[in-house]
Amino acid sequence: IRRAAGGPFFLYFAHMYVHVPIYVQERFAEASQNGAYGAAVESIDWATSAVLDELEAQGVAENTIVIFTSDNGSLGDHPPPWGSPEPLGGSNDPLRGTKGSTWEGGQRVPGIIRWPERIARGQVVDELVTTMDLLPTLAGWCGARLPTDRAVDGRDIAPVLLDAEPSPHDAFFYYRGDDLEAVRSGTWKLHFSKRGVERRELFDLDADIGETTDLLDAHPDVVARLDALADQAREALGDARLERAGTEVRPIGRVDDPAPLTTFDPDHPYASEEGLVTRPVVDLATQMADMIGAQRTYQANLSVIKSSRDAYASAMQIGR
Repeated sequence: IRRAAGGPFFLYFAHMYVHVPIYVQERFAEASQNGAYGAAVESIDWATSAVLDELEAQGVAENTIVIFTSDNGSLGDHPPPWGSPEPLGGSNDPLRGTKGSTWEGGQRVPGIIRWPERIARGQVVDELVTTMDLLPTLAGWCGARLPTDRAVDGRDIAPVLLDAEPSPHDAFFYYRGDDLEAVRSGTWKLHFSKRGVERRELFDLDADIGETTDLLDAHPDVVARLDALADQAREALGDARLERAGTEVRPIGRVDDPAPLTTFDPDHPYASEEGLVTRPVVDLATQMADMIGAQRTYQANLSVIKSSRDAYASAMQIGR
């Protein structure tokens, strides 16, 4: 931000906080009332304030777009293979499920967008949008051209955010690996399977955001419409559980000679001026050994093991 000296810049800031193994600053670990997870959340709050304060200090806060979101829901208090054998302190309530699932708790995440010059303060958007939409939206706002030699999955959601227009998405498809596990259109969400096992359930997310009351038998017309949308997705992206191969599956993007784009600098003023010490809350080797052992046990108990798609991508919802 400082190097930009008031000019255009782009900062992608992906935290390790709240992801296991959890590392936090001493002061937050000592003050937390929710263990390591609470300290990690507080660390994110602190880091966000540091960024926002810097924008103010450089005089660019009013015309800088700040987007705060996540790539998936939390682990909750669930045991391995997705986390620690001890309670983690996370929660997706009132949403059902956790990271790694296609319940709403796994893929519906918070989304906060701040742009004082263009976006009204306190505005709430209930429309379905995804993080895939950020690329075309930011490109449009910045006057950049999208590439024409490849497919771009996202949509420009500027009209949704600025003019209260409806979502450009007719449907959202919940993939886990190569399996299409659910589809949503409007307020309705139809589940097909979970971890390779058929499980057909229908939920009205407006009335039942926690996905607790199955309405499959009560709305056959809705089920038929969502089944048709799902078939369109299977035609394009496939569905391994049904042995369907997609016609539009693309290879994963790769970078030649990949290298980290940043390093930890203990002399950075945000760390050094307060004498902060970063430490693991638990012994890293022990935690990783527990996770690996639990993962192996979990895999051995699976009745069906699916191969991973070479080009796996997960889209997350931002919405109510």
